[in-house]
Amino acid sequence: MPDTEFLDTNDFDEFDKAFDSRVVRSKYARKDNDSDYILNKNPYYSKIYDKIFRKSIENPEEFWAEVGEEVEWSKYWDKVLDNSNEPFTKWYVGGEINACHNAVDRHVKAGYGKKVALIHDSPLTSTIRKVTYDELLEKTSRLAGALANMGVQKGDRVLIYMPLVPETVIAILASARLGAVHSVVFGGFAPNELATRIDHAEPKVIIAASCGLEPTRIIKYTTMVEEAMELISVRRPKCIIFQRRNVWEAPLQSYQEDFDELIEQSLPHPCVPVEANDPLYILYTSGTTDKPKGIQRPVGGHIATLCWTMKTIYGMDKNSVWWVASDLGWVVGLSYICYAPLLYGITSVMFEGKPDRTPNASQYFRIIEQHGVNALFTVPTAFRVLRRADPETILGRNYSLKSLKTIFVAGEHCDYEAKSWAENTFKVPILNHWWQTETGHAITATCLGLGHSLNPPKHCTGMPFPGYNVKILREDGSKASTHELGRIAVKLPLPPGTMSTLYKAPERFKDIYFSKYPGYYDTMDAGYIDEYGYVYVTARDDDIINVAGHRLSTSALEDVVLSHPDIVDTAVVGVPEPTKGDIPLCLYVMRTDTTKNEEQINQELINKVRQLIGPIASFKVAAAVKGLPRTRSGKTIRKSIADMARSRAIHIPSTIEDASVFVDIKRALNKLGYAKTVPDPQ
Repeated sequence: MPDTEFLDTNDFDEFDKAFDSRVVRSKYARKDNDSDYILNKNPYYSKIYDKIFRKSIENPEEFWAEVGEEVEWSKYWDKVLDNSNEPFTKWYVGGEINACHNAVDRHVKAGYGKKVALIHDSPLTSTIRKVTYDELLEKTSRLAGALANMGVQKGDRVLIYMPLVPETVIAILASARLGAVHSVVFGGFAPNELATRIDHAEPKVIIAASCGLEPTRIIKYTTMVEEAMELISVRRPKCIIFQRRNVWEAPLQSYQEDFDELIEQSLPHPCVPVEANDPLYILYTSGTTDKPKGIQRPVGGHIATLCWTMKTIYGMDKNSVWWVASDLGWVVGLSYICYAPLLYGITSVMFEGKPDRTPNASQYFRIIEQHGVNALFTVPTAFRVLRRADPETILGRNYSLKSLKTIFVAGEHCDYEAKSWAENTFKVPILNHWWQTETGHAITATCLGLGHSLNPPKHCTGMPFPGYNVKILREDGSKASTHELGRIAVKLPLPPGTMSTLYKAPERFKDIYFSKYPGYYDTMDAGYIDEYGYVYVTARDDDIINVAGHRLSTSALEDVVLSHPDIVDTAVVGVPEPTKGDIPLCLYVMRTDTTKNEEQINQELINKVRQLIGPIASFKVAAAVKGLPRTRSGKTIRKSIADMARSRAIHIPSTIEDASVFVDIKRALNKLGYAKTVPDPQ
């Protein structure tokens, strides 16, 4: 039998003939007397997953036609798949559909109008609000009517600049109801970044809120909208303002209309069907002020796939309560606060607050008990924050977690210490999975609806989700061996629901994602695949540190650092070194109650890395800091640290939760001999 690192699609028939359903064949199954294979049993094997996954790869048209039945179509497709112009793959060609109809109308029509669609829980305003599918239909259809009266038609853009409130979901769905293309911009982006997106998308209408909230301040969105309007070069769009009257009411300008008044005055508007490959939304990735990179998502494949993932990946049933601790300005929020749970017809929790500060570290536990949450989707940083604030769960243990079945994490590396703490604290499986803004849903996951083990191997991000033919490639494009670190790529075609292009930039779309490895989507992430087919995402490929020819993952080093009992957070970046090229530089946050000093911890870290990873890591540069730069979605901005260490000018994004940490980071880097010529951060 051939020696391959992973099951290629043309191996499936041979695989079936050779072995029974409880074993796998691979290069690690050794030969006995040069004739027979000794078979290793695969403890993670799922016959359901195996059957579904191969069908998605071998017979994608039949497979995705079945998934397409998850939603209602105004007109069925003429052709399931058209990949004649790769990478501009089209799915459900000729089919007509409406996302708002599938998220709201069809559930009301089926008799579920009184069911709670959204629970908005805001410790920042001391309010809890429940929105039924009936109310969602009423307000969404009337806002769509108001937008239509303002001239919005199918294909027009509507830019949404709002916090995590139900009205943001209403604005999203009202745009989709008309067949318009929504672009949600994270509330709090600075005026110049907002202006860049307005110039690029050229929206006919902007829907904004009067303000957003942080634990210590009110963020006046209308002020930033007005400043952005002075910076734009395109025609000024019309503007609707949702007044948060219980927080702060903005004085309306002459070009602005009141959100609530428009809903009261407007007649309901019916859903407008659009072709399956028409855009549902444009989502700009962060840090795109110079060259906006707007991910364009096609409507048909996206909503069909999202609906299917709720049971396939997350194991939800129709009575489930689902909570995603994110924001609607990020892809996770769009996919899994707004669309997926509503398409599936369940209840989605919206939490406006911080896990440790609104008012204390018990909020996650309170929400789970109070709303009967069955599954939580969050970022690993949330666990690190909770662990730092309440390591013994003194506050959290006052609440019952009996409704909770699983926790899913994504968005960043999930270190072993945070995962172990969370498992011991919440008493449920913590399942990591991996996806990107570009894909809109998971590339790899532990699929509860397909029989995957609730206890997958440590550090993995699951197995490829159906439709993703994942490979690990070397720099020259050849396939890597089992456990060999390389670039993660996906063989074309990509499954339905992934990005269809970059808005106004099709050539850039091809160049960024498909030029390095022809025939593959380049994820630009690094990782490997083990002997069972599990995928391990170690870092963005540019987070790999090349130390004297040895490629080391920053996440592997961070795992070792976080295993130190006196450290609660860390970031490792590569810095130049004359003989080795690069070496790792580690910044870390100490526990407030530690009795050790920085010098002691540094030496212990050096010894620990040497013991667990080896001398090749050349780990010798470390310093304690007060905090790390994180976005409001929980990601650590390592690039800013690396740039500062290399004495490069840094851009501090407006999404940084606490920009003041850079002052202390510069002090620490100076002490280590770096960042000597960088001006003090403002």
